Amino acid sequence: MSRDMPVPIVVKLGGSCLDDLAGAWWDDLAGHAARHPLVLVHGWSKPLSRFSERYRDPSAFLRDRYGNRSRWTTPEVIGDIKTVSAELADDVTARLAARGIPVERLLGSDGLVQAGPGETWWWQGKQLVELENLVGPITKVDPARLGTLRPGHAHLVTPLARDGEGREVNTDADRAAAAIAGALAATDLVLVTDVAHLLVEDRPVTRIDAEAAAAFRDRGATGGMRKKLRAACEALEQGVREVVLGSGPVSELLSGRAGTTITRG
Repeated sequence: MSRDMPVPIVVKLGGSCLDDLAGAWWDDLAGHAARHPLVLVHGWSKPLSRFSERYRDPSAFLRDRYGNRSRWTTPEVIGDIKTVSAELADDVTARLAARGIPVERLLGSDGLVQAGPGETWWWQGKQLVELENLVGPITKVDPARLGTLRPGHAHLVTPLARDGEGREVNTDADRAAAAIAGALAATDLVLVTDVAHLLVEDRPVTRIDAEAAAAFRDRGATGGMRKKLRAACEALEQGVREVVLGSGPVSELLSGRAGTTITRG
């Protein structure tokens, strides 16, 4: 990347919070996109749950032998993810285009994100059984697939990946955003979520280093926050300077006026 080119900002948009982002929030994001190359990575859990009742059923999720929770992903589920993601992309594109920022959409599985072999053993009831689950850990990101990054333009990534057998697989959106931020040498990663701060012992934390964040992740964090902290630590390990998570406008999150900032140490 040219020294004269502003460093890109990577923003992960949580699927659970998109409906709650007001016009002023999008105005703020467009202001950043006018000055910096912007890469957005979106989640889809809430839109997928609205799409079909079966995605709200507990049986739609699996736990591996280590206790990690994952959506049970089949080719049909991949198809439904693409359907709801296309609708979500149309919404995001329209919001930013109305503010003068054109958006280019890219599926991670179109050469951007590669995944390794996924877990094959999953709990069903009280038994570990071998199941095919199209989920895999990210092993490589090819930033060249994003083309030219420039101010006044945004890319929107749907975080699917392609595994070694050429299959499309599901990946965690937070961790995909972290891997993309690392591959782009981004200084900041913003994880926009529906909670204002990281809570440690029920108290909001505004700033924490990676070591303390990892300790809390392994000791007390649960569910989605545990994944976000894992993604944050992975981004920092890949050279990202700071990771911010929270529900405020991007300018306030980046300035430390909102959310929780996670630093290398």
